[in-house]
Amino acid sequence: MDDKDERGFLAEGAAPAPKAPRGGGVAPDDRTGHRERLRERFRLSGADGLADYELLELLLFSAFPRRDTKPIAKALLRKFGSFAEVLGAPEVRLREIDGVGAIAAATLKIAAAAASRMVRSELARRPVLSSWTQVLDYCKAAMAFETREQFRILFLDKKNVLIADEIQGLGTVDHTPVYPREVVRRALELAASALILVHNHPSGDPTPSRADIDMTQQVIQTAKSMGIAVHDHIIIGKSGHSSLKGLGLM
Repeated sequence: MDDKDERGFLAEGAAPAPKAPRGGGVAPDDRTGHRERLRERFRLSGADGLADYELLELLLFSAFPRRDTKPIAKALLRKFGSFAEVLGAPEVRLREIDGVGAIAAATLKIAAAAASRMVRSELARRPVLSSWTQVLDYCKAAMAFETREQFRILFLDKKNVLIADEIQGLGTVDHTPVYPREVVRRALELAASALILVHNHPSGDPTPSRADIDMTQQVIQTAKSMGIAVHDHIIIGKSGHSSLKGLGLM
């Protein structure tokens, strides 16, 4: 479907009523009724009361004021495997689905960004080390489905409260260059007392490589000389995560 057939994010009410389809299909009144029923179920039960494809339908309503969004939602799930993977997919991959144009893809990416920011806001209010589940949830939402490696650093103050979260490097599908002196220089600029290193494995397997372990040791030694602690190095994959500290590798 071309982008011209999509509408602005909040323009559903402005769309003219389509004529009833010939030769079968979903009549406009039926589609409107379906949307209202789905919205009402969401109001009464929240996301837990909806299947993944139904929640995607809701997200896509604003992008498609005149089209049945159920087939598109199901096609997205078939291609990417899960609700989280749909939201985490790059925009260019989303647009490979028939019917998904720039507005629909942007709608899904905005939903993903909103979820990530919500978790990050929660982290900013409390010591990170006592909110480890939220740390992992945030990292998974931000990185698990990226198609290129990212090296991210969580900078913490003396009370282990998050000061900043920054991407320090972007790489290929299996490598990101990391420069320990640059990591420590940035920590000093932010007056950080501790770090948590995070990167993703686009392959999906979070098992640390020899290079991951060696790089972690280099950062630890460089940071230690400046009085900065490295609490952990987390590797994120679609299938889960690994903690180098938990594995006894640091």
